[in-house]
Amino acid sequence: MTDNRDSDTLTLVDNSFGRLPDHLLIEIFIRLPVSEWAQISCVKKQWASLFLGECLWQAALMRTFPSASQAKRWPGPIPQGLSKRRFAALYVGKHIFALDNEIDEIVGHTYLFLKEQLELSNMPPPSGILHGTIIADQFITCGKSRDVAHELASQIWLAVLDNLEENQHTFLLLKRLALEGDVFLPFPYSRSIKVQWRVFEKLFTDFRDCFDQADYYDVLAIAKNKFQPIPSAWLGF
Repeated sequence: MTDNRDSDTLTLVDNSFGRLPDHLLIEIFIRLPVSEWAQISCVKKQWASLFLGECLWQAALMRTFPSASQAKRWPGPIPQGLSKRRFAALYVGKHIFALDNEIDEIVGHTYLFLKEQLELSNMPPPSGILHGTIIADQFITCGKSRDVAHELASQIWLAVLDNLEENQHTFLLLKRLALEGDVFLPFPYSRSIKVQWRVFEKLFTDFRDCFDQADYYDVLAIAKNKFQPIPSAWLGF
């Protein structure tokens, strides 16, 4: 019975939407919740190709973020990219950082850049290099003061750390960041104490079961050297 219903649904989709030109499908799709787009793109190959193309993302960008057309290109190593990338960056700026000003897209792009560097690389660059890229090469060259740049970078690090998947790769990444030691770079190019704290906090709460005994005591010793006092919740292997 269920198979018949599924077949009828697919037939209805083909009959109602199969004849629509791409530009009308795009206008329909961009009016649906973003959370449903991944599921929609799996229904038909034609629809999947629309979500892979530039036209849909240009339309989505203009509808959801109309001021994006007025944005100027900025200096620094992190590019704007095409419409899909810009949409993702603006979405991050609005929904993760609650920004709605001229800095929101740059923050979104920087968040995506850092998250990809940490998640997708088997051996990402040292955090000091990443932090320096975010601070010096991106925000300061965009006209932000050293203090503002440092605070923005710290917010981005914290957001990325909070949104990493809980898997073995993330555990190894966090352990590497914890064992990395102090980065010998002057303010504001060093990771803030808030970011360093969050690394250890996640290791000792979300990833405690991933430690073997030797690693646990090595990381705990570094934590005790950095922070006094440390939370009692971090203690006990």
